[in-house]
Amino acid sequence: MSTPNGFPQHSRVCVTRSMEGGAVQDLQAKKAGKAAKKEAAGDAAVPGGGPVSVGTPVSETLKLLPAELKANMKMKSITPRPPRKPRLERAASLDEKSWRRWRRFRTSQESLTDPNDTSSSNGSLQEASPSPPNRGRESPCYPCCQENSSHSSPDASEASPVGKNRGGTSDLGKRASEISSAFGGLLRGKAFPGGKPRLSQIMPARPLPPMELNVASPTPRTANRIDSDCLDYRHSSQHKFGRVSSSLSDTRLHGNGMVYDSCSTDSMKSTFSLLTPIRAKDVRSRSYLEGSLLASGALLGAEELSRYFPDRNVGIFVATWNMQGQKELPVNLDDFLLPTDPDYAQDMYVIGVQEGCPDRREWEIRLQETLGPHYVLLFSAAHGVLYMSVFIRRDLIWFCSEVEYATVTTRIVSQIKTKGALGISFTFFGTSFLFITSHFTSGDSKVNERKLDYNKTIQALTLPKNVPDTNPYRSSSSDVTTRFDEVFWFGDFNFRLNKDRETVDSILNQNPDSDVSQLLVYDQLTSEMSRGSIFKGFQEADIHFRPSYKFDIGKDSYDTTSKQRTPSYTDRVVFRSRYKDDIQAVKYSSCPVIKTSDHRPVFALFRVKVRPGRDNIPLAAGQFDRELYLIGIKRRITRELQKRREQKDQKSSSICSIS
Repeated sequence: MSTPNGFPQHSRVCVTRSMEGGAVQDLQAKKAGKAAKKEAAGDAAVPGGGPVSVGTPVSETLKLLPAELKANMKMKSITPRPPRKPRLERAASLDEKSWRRWRRFRTSQESLTDPNDTSSSNGSLQEASPSPPNRGRESPCYPCCQENSSHSSPDASEASPVGKNRGGTSDLGKRASEISSAFGGLLRGKAFPGGKPRLSQIMPARPLPPMELNVASPTPRTANRIDSDCLDYRHSSQHKFGRVSSSLSDTRLHGNGMVYDSCSTDSMKSTFSLLTPIRAKDVRSRSYLEGSLLASGALLGAEELSRYFPDRNVGIFVATWNMQGQKELPVNLDDFLLPTDPDYAQDMYVIGVQEGCPDRREWEIRLQETLGPHYVLLFSAAHGVLYMSVFIRRDLIWFCSEVEYATVTTRIVSQIKTKGALGISFTFFGTSFLFITSHFTSGDSKVNERKLDYNKTIQALTLPKNVPDTNPYRSSSSDVTTRFDEVFWFGDFNFRLNKDRETVDSILNQNPDSDVSQLLVYDQLTSEMSRGSIFKGFQEADIHFRPSYKFDIGKDSYDTTSKQRTPSYTDRVVFRSRYKDDIQAVKYSSCPVIKTSDHRPVFALFRVKVRPGRDNIPLAAGQFDRELYLIGIKRRITRELQKRREQKDQKSSSICSIS
């Protein structure tokens, strides 16, 4: 159905002016305009004119407009022109604009929230505009909007179920017709004073629900990518005294970009715990028997090394102590093995003993009890009364080769006490280690004998045996210390101070704290090392502790017997490396609280660089002293329970006073 001018029925009033110009074709345009004005005036005089139906032509809608509204519209006369072909695309665009404009023509809050109002026009508007009002700009609203919307066509109200059932589906064309009817009623309303109609501001029917601060939803587990191609294992800088934990903690997960919210962190923890996740394809391609240096999945390769040691530095504790053959062991070894200065415990503990206690097994149990369940005894060996024990963190035993050892006897003092050396060697990842503890010839003036002990040791110590040398081109058959990457030599070297007792006591009394530089001027070992006659290529950390020999047992005073032996630095720790700056000394000190011997224990903390290796070496395959581990842990628990029981008994006891 179309209008008399040939335009579609759904054309809007806003295009009426151009359409009328095309409809008047004859020369009597003025007469036709006057006749139209008379008809419009007659229709306006009819009281209670009904609403225009949806099917009313646009020209008839224009006739029904009041004269005052027409005056406000200020229609201008136009020159007749040939008719244009209707532009359907333009009409659709205008219809869309009218639809968007009508969405802003809303009724007041009372009309929207009235549950009894079931009119077609109002219901359609509420259904079509569920979004919150735009408060940024005011929408014009005519006062007669509510009244005209209530007088919509009853046929349209019955035909459209939107007003009764807002949840149901309806035809979009019917909604457009209803809105067009309401818009026509708006145009038939009375004129507004001033010609600028206003809409009252629409407020929500009820307060909006508060927005939650945390709107993040649980991230799927697939977002927790653990891939070697991504930078998933970046770690923070290394602390001076210890390595930051390599576990996947919350702070690192967020800082590395692996997860983006707390839900992802919880998801990762629940799925992978604190262990490093392993992909199935890595397990398939993994070989524990052979592999290359940089191969993916190699047990001793670069990928595994970076996973456990991101900075490729391992912490090593090296200690030496001449126990003087005492049966009595210290009550507590915490101050010796676990000093309070470093924040972190070390990865390896190597303890060498000269003139050890008669019960070597009891000594090792005490070490295991002190270090606790985090460490296991990788290997221990003895040569007479020379003992050496190597403890390592329990999760690192899989990266060690077979452990080998050798001994050298320099001079037999008696059937029990011997002077000599004991060496233990193994490869950790791709770095070979050699630990030697020695007891050289004693005596203030026997410097040459001690140098002979050193030379005999480096020549006669037959290591390594089965484990291949990591760099045979830099090795020498006449010096065992050249056949390993990192070498630590510690023990009772028996080098003394070339000064009388009175002078040494005077220097110690002047500098009771740690300034011992004046004493080191007279040190025999320092002098011989500077000449290159002993410990070639070795270094020693700066000494800031008092001489470790010779004390009265159980006291802090030096020898008060008739011999009046001169205090000396007999117990030392020296080191050398194939590569420059591979070993860094962190701490070098003594333990003055252990007083069961005439020697004080001396220890040193090191940071050692470790390199990746190949899997084609003889592996220890997790071997450790299981029996010692169980005994040490059991004794540790028993001692703790006994301590708690004693504390409980002290609290429960009471003192009665008689007045």
